[in-house]
Amino acid sequence: MNNNLKQYRDRHDLSQGDLAAAVEVSRQTINAIERERYDPSLELAFALADFFDCRIEDLFHPDTSDD
Repeated sequence: MNNNLKQYRDRHDLSQGDLAAAVEVSRQTINAIERERYDPSLELAFALADFFDCRIEDLFHPDTSDD
């Protein structure tokens, strides 16, 4: 799943660790999401969107390319 998480994090001047602490996950989880190696649970996606006061669709969008 493609995402804009790093851009949102950068806009708020947050480290991966800061964001991880705010949504109660590990820094490695944030890193894996940003690198598109891990798709967050629905609960985590809602928590991230709530933290940034945006819609889930603003942070995450499906990869619709044909592989």
